[in-house]
Amino acid sequence: MTYKTEQEAFWAGSFGDDYSQRNDGEVLLKSKIAQFSKILQLTGPLTSVIEFGSNIGLNLHSLDRLLPNVALSALEINEFAVSKLSEWGRCSEIFHQSALNFEPKKQYEMSMILGVLVHTNPKELLTMYEKLYQSSSRWILLSEAYNPVPLEIEYRGNSGRYYKRDFAGEMLDIYSDLKLVDYGFIYRRDTKFPQDDATWFLMEKTN
Repeated sequence: MTYKTEQEAFWAGSFGDDYSQRNDGEVLLKSKIAQFSKILQLTGPLTSVIEFGSNIGLNLHSLDRLLPNVALSALEINEFAVSKLSEWGRCSEIFHQSALNFEPKKQYEMSMILGVLVHTNPKELLTMYEKLYQSSSRWILLSEAYNPVPLEIEYRGNSGRYYKRDFAGEMLDIYSDLKLVDYGFIYRRDTKFPQDDATWFLMEKTN
């Protein structure tokens, strides 16, 4: 597999393998179920969802617990993570490739990306936004590290691997038919359902 950016190769390799093994377990899954419970109160039941950068599928597992009949699709660059998704057997589609090369053949009721845009080369964000937009027939969900202006942060000793910014705001500026439905903050010190700090944004296509 060939890649356009250093970031893609980074996550496809051993660092991505280690991430997949670190971010697993029932405690984290419960926190994600709590997060999606709030979001589904806004969307109502969903028929189909595609996740960009699904990793081993904890977000999709959460949706499966809450919506047993939803059609789940996963887009993932890391081979180890894809093997875990395949073992689970719940996804109707698994795309083992970079999101930058993904060409959606159809639309899903919701496209979502959680904790992936922060690791994307900033020069490729417009491409990522377009892929998310094209893939959705109605809802787009982002959950990322927010900052009002672009900011690079060292990530586990690596530079050029973590960027905060207002991803949702940029999408709202680009696509005039998107409206912000709601947003919320996830806090690492939450006493019931902790996760890494992130802000989620639910947007809806109005046309």
